[in-house]
Amino acid sequence: MEFTASQIAGILEGEVEGNPEIAVHKLSKIEEGEAGSLTFLANPKYTPYLYRTEASIIIVNKDFTPEQSVKPTLIKVDDAYKSFSKLLEYYNQVKNNKLGIEEPSFISETAQYGEGFYLGAFSYLGNNVKIGDNVKIFPNVYIGDNVTIGDNSQVFAGAKIYSESIIGEGCVIHSGAILGADGFGFTPDEKGEFTKVPQTGNVILEDNVDVGAGTTIDRATLGSTVLRRGVKLDNQIQIAHNVEIGEHTVIAAQTGIAGSTKIGKHCMIGGQVGIVGHIIIGDRVKIQAQTGVGRNVKDDEVLQGSPALNYGDYNKSYVHFRNLPKLVSRIEDLEKNNGES
Repeated sequence: MEFTASQIAGILEGEVEGNPEIAVHKLSKIEEGEAGSLTFLANPKYTPYLYRTEASIIIVNKDFTPEQSVKPTLIKVDDAYKSFSKLLEYYNQVKNNKLGIEEPSFISETAQYGEGFYLGAFSYLGNNVKIGDNVKIFPNVYIGDNVTIGDNSQVFAGAKIYSESIIGEGCVIHSGAILGADGFGFTPDEKGEFTKVPQTGNVILEDNVDVGAGTTIDRATLGSTVLRRGVKLDNQIQIAHNVEIGEHTVIAAQTGIAGSTKIGKHCMIGGQVGIVGHIIIGDRVKIQAQTGVGRNVKDDEVLQGSPALNYGDYNKSYVHFRNLPKLVSRIEDLEKNNGES
């Protein structure tokens, strides 16, 4: 698909400086720009590339003034980075705007779906599934019985959504994600053998939740595992049964959250964080990568380490950790000198 500079400026509410009819058909980084590509300049350190890139169109800030002649057509906007992000979103919408039902696929007679629906080949829709308008379900997706999916959501290839799950509007579930598998619930008997505890709850994603590729979210034992509005999950994250994650919290890859833990709003959790079960983490908490959290956490705390320490305390302590060999050597020298005296 091709877009002209004037069309792009219309989408971004920008001003064209150069040829308004020049067309592009792909996106690129400014340092790798080729003829027919569109890029952007937001970071001043990349300005030298502006004068030698082969890109056809460049999005720049309105206050940018070139210091020498520029070959590409410029589109001037209030914020080049945000505008380019908006364009990427628009591009994805156009690219993924597929329609219709591909064969072979299975749709239960009791399943319902709205307008603008797309179902990729080899997908399965179970009994009493309810799907809103403009939902896109890509090939090899499994949707179990009684699942609800809201308007404008996307489920990418190979994802699995178990029965009773509720997906809100504008959600994105990436390839290989699994929602609603059984929680890790077993109880030991008198012989020391483990018996499975039935997992009868479900998973609820509120609106505008993103679930990364390979991420797993377990159904609740009773009640629901809940991800509130605007939660963003990276790839390969494990969310256990009955966990609740507050609005607009973001979590990086390979984090694991054990059962029944409650996480507040606007938290930022780094990669490979481990969080024990049955604790409460407050709002606006920041947890650094590879931290192990084993206690309740108050609002606005910043944590690092395993077990987790206050971020400032950890950094002060780490100075001593690095100096331990020198300190040991000094102690040994003092002991040796005392012995000789």
